[in-house]
Amino acid sequence: MKNIFGLTKEALADALKEYDIPRFRADQIVRWMYQRGAASFDAMDNLSKALRTQLAAHFSIERPKVVSRLHSADGATIKLLYEFTDGQTAETVLMCHPYGNSVCVSTQAGCRMGCAFCASTLHGLQRNLTAGEIAAQVIGMADFLRQEGARVDTIVVMGSGEPLENYDNVIAALRLLHEEYTIGLGYRGVTLSTSGIVPGIERLAKEGIPISLSISLHAPTEELRSKIMPVNCIYPLSDVLRAARAYAERTKRRVTYEYILIRDLNDSAREAEQLAKLLRGQLASVNLIPINPVAERNLFRPDKAAIHRFQKTLEDRRIAVTLRREMGTDIQAACGQLRNRLMEAGL
Repeated sequence: MKNIFGLTKEALADALKEYDIPRFRADQIVRWMYQRGAASFDAMDNLSKALRTQLAAHFSIERPKVVSRLHSADGATIKLLYEFTDGQTAETVLMCHPYGNSVCVSTQAGCRMGCAFCASTLHGLQRNLTAGEIAAQVIGMADFLRQEGARVDTIVVMGSGEPLENYDNVIAALRLLHEEYTIGLGYRGVTLSTSGIVPGIERLAKEGIPISLSISLHAPTEELRSKIMPVNCIYPLSDVLRAARAYAERTKRRVTYEYILIRDLNDSAREAEQLAKLLRGQLASVNLIPINPVAERNLFRPDKAAIHRFQKTLEDRRIAVTLRREMGTDIQAACGQLRNRLMEAGL
């Protein structure tokens, strides 16, 4: 039986053709699945009973189920743990800002990047998520927001996993979410974050969709970045910066460099000065992120004075910089934390 959740309208029409079902039915079915939350053909009451029976005999609608749900005390953040049909799990976070609702999406079950500050990689990579599994995280949040009279405004492909190691499924999911028969998400409302997979950055620059690129940098030197992020041994900082500059030049989109501040590791004035020198003259900005503590990593956030000193050093050197607003710390909103907690509990 073929799972049709995740298919485009055109792909569904082709699948229906084998059973002599008219192509126009595909438009009805995708709108039920992607806009009205249908999890079975029985819910599609504008289709005849005979057609619903025929569809159910050959196709399924497999949406992940929510196995854990956490709400922050301030009501601005919701974290879901989705379970897929094979038992693998991934996290999705909804962040409600005054300017709109943003969904943070996972692209892999687990991660193999081995970044020192991240909980996602503690249990390694289990598998890539399919395009349908990636899109389902956003559509599930859209279903929830619709009940509140709201919608998904932006997404950040910044959850568990390295999206550029699952390139084809990630791009297919973004293209599906862009369609008017799903949630009609504008590409300019998408930010994709990578640890620095250079061939993927180069490929993305040629894709022809105006999404924003975010680079997980976290260190201003090759030596320190290799210590924090093993991927730097494969794709060195110098190559990552070259690819990012080329992306900005080709797309005319500002690249954001994510920089997690870790006490006594990368948070000194010296590192701030090195970072400013590295990025001077680029179409770029820095997003400073005080680390969301991960107990298994024994890494801690700097105090407020150190954070503001780092920020001011960049500002004084005319580097565009923002300090990320903390959201969801009380519900373990950092990548992988909820999934790891359940895995270690044997759930």
